[in-house]
Amino acid sequence: MKTNTHSFVSAVICTRNRPDKIGNAVETVLANTYPNFDLTIIDQSTNDETEAIVQQIGERDSRVRYKRMSTSGLSRAYNLAIASTTGPIIAFTDDDCLVPSDWIEKIVTAFEEQRDGQLMYGQVVPAYPEDGGGALTPLLRIDKPERLDRANGFRVFGMGANFAARRSLFERAGTFDEVLGGGGPLKSSQDFDLAYRAYRHDAPILLRPEVIVRHDGRREREDWPALLRAYGFGDGAFYSKHVRCGDPYAAWLVVRNCCKTTAKIASRWVLGRHAAEVDYLSGFFQGVRGGLKFGVDRATLLYTEKN
Repeated sequence: MKTNTHSFVSAVICTRNRPDKIGNAVETVLANTYPNFDLTIIDQSTNDETEAIVQQIGERDSRVRYKRMSTSGLSRAYNLAIASTTGPIIAFTDDDCLVPSDWIEKIVTAFEEQRDGQLMYGQVVPAYPEDGGGALTPLLRIDKPERLDRANGFRVFGMGANFAARRSLFERAGTFDEVLGGGGPLKSSQDFDLAYRAYRHDAPILLRPEVIVRHDGRREREDWPALLRAYGFGDGAFYSKHVRCGDPYAAWLVVRNCCKTTAKIASRWVLGRHAAEVDYLSGFFQGVRGGLKFGVDRATLLYTEKN
């Protein structure tokens, strides 16, 4: 479906030390046919390789914006991107993702069709599903269009490789929690935290299966235990923050998550199989403890440094 308004969109890629992939990611965004967007790259790399690649592309395409950060942390990069861009819609993908030429158009269409929607997640599929890539690549499947809100129900859901938000969401619910997220003290789950704060502020979340990116992020089998522990760590820190803020629904979500994970572990043990969820659950409880090193602000629902 073609949009008629051509709202300006700020596309964003946050990157760190992936010079082998950033060029392809940037080129696929720039190949979008939507007529009114720019692309901001937030670079936290420890060398100049990524900067050289992006600047070379920028010399022939004026839509490219480049910003370098000396500090690390995905949430910090997201927040700099929000502060540095101007579009009323901000579309995010990762430095190891490939987007189709209608990616931005479909994001805009989703927000036009549901004008009260504030946050949107699309599908993330393996870029190279052959040779086990389908099972070894982090992904996000969405079977049908949905809304997550007070009327339709909520569940913790999302993936930073493919999401978009109205700028008004960040004015309403705040920006990313910089203690959470990859490269931060509490490792992950900045996306879940943002989605939950959106829900708390009555900002509908859209799940759109037609908005797809391909993830060139295969992890080998030996990488998955550490990855699952990091996911669990961030989840434990995210959930426990909201429990500490006095949120009974967050407490119920913790219980439900732990019960589901424990049931999966038990069912696999009965069958004599290793349960990968053990790694996740181990990380979860470590994340709960890790979060206690920080204070919480009940007004903003963000972590703070303890006095």
